[in-house]
Amino acid sequence: MKWTHAVAFALLAVGLASCSKPKQVQPETTTQAPVDSGAQTSGLGNETGPATGATAGAMSAAQQQALAALQSRNIVYFEYDSSEIRADYVSVVAAHAAYLTKYPTARVRLEGHADERGSREYNIGLGERRAQTVRKALMLQGVAESQITTVSYGEERPAVEGSDEPAYAQNRRVEFAQVQ
Repeated sequence: MKWTHAVAFALLAVGLASCSKPKQVQPETTTQAPVDSGAQTSGLGNETGPATGATAGAMSAAQQQALAALQSRNIVYFEYDSSEIRADYVSVVAAHAAYLTKYPTARVRLEGHADERGSREYNIGLGERRAQTVRKALMLQGVAESQITTVSYGEERPAVEGSDEPAYAQNRRVEFAQVQ
């Protein structure tokens, strides 16, 4: 079975399982970054406000709790020159899909990134392909197209500086960022 088919089946299974009954997203304690990094500054907790465009007071306590649980799981990392979601990040996408389907007024911006290898134009395209792959995976799990926007920064906004494999690994990513 091709890798993409296996991922599609896994996403479909998670999507169907999440339809059976509503459940709260619980935080996981596993570390998902390829290298320990304290540089995750952007993400679900938008410094200017929550995803719904409302104030934090207008967001229900359950929604605030679910959003807080996702903050530590806001990045999907990719292999070199690839836009396929790695198996160890399928659960991250599924958690975000569950949140977005439960709260249909929530919005997310998928920010695609690449490491510094390759031309600027190629890396912009690669970041866009990565963001679109995550977008499609979210939509397969029931997230409305209107809830998702994408942007590619290519190599322009590295998570870490450096020209070695550990730095490259942290820069090949899609970040989930809430929008107003």
